[in-house]
Amino acid sequence: MADVTQVVAHTEASSIPEQEPTALGFGPAAWVAIAMLVVFALAIWKKVPGAIGKALDAKISEIRDQLAEAEALRKDAEALKVEYEAKANAATSDAEAILERAHHEADTIVAKATDDATNLIARRQRMAEDRIAAEERSAIAEVRATTARAATAAATRLIAERHNAGADKALVDQEIAALGPR
Repeated sequence: MADVTQVVAHTEASSIPEQEPTALGFGPAAWVAIAMLVVFALAIWKKVPGAIGKALDAKISEIRDQLAEAEALRKDAEALKVEYEAKANAATSDAEAILERAHHEADTIVAKATDDATNLIARRQRMAEDRIAAEERSAIAEVRATTARAATAAATRLIAERHNAGADKALVDQEIAALGPR
């Protein structure tokens, strides 16, 4: 039972309200409020809000300057983009024009080479035909000359075999008589 008595005594002692300490009749909450008022009064007296405002205004001005600079850089970048897109388009059209000219020149070169080859073949064919014709004429002339020599040799041999001086005299007289008086 002694334990129960102690518990009851302890409970009775804790149910007695404790009093908060006070200084000059003010409680801790009042002193905190007074301290805050003093801090705010000092901040206003030392012009801290104006300094904060000036610092914020300076920061705002700096940010505005940075935004203006960023806007100018963006405009420059857009202008460069437009310029390079125009250059790229011009380069593309130039490349297409160069390719078109190259195809045209290639077609012209192929056509000229074909014409030149055709002309060369025709010229060589004419030259070959001329050579063949010259060789034919030469061969015909040679055959004629050989035939004439052979005929002359044969005639000479026949005349030598069949005609003697008496036969020749009779032949000459006959031809003279055929000519008759004139």
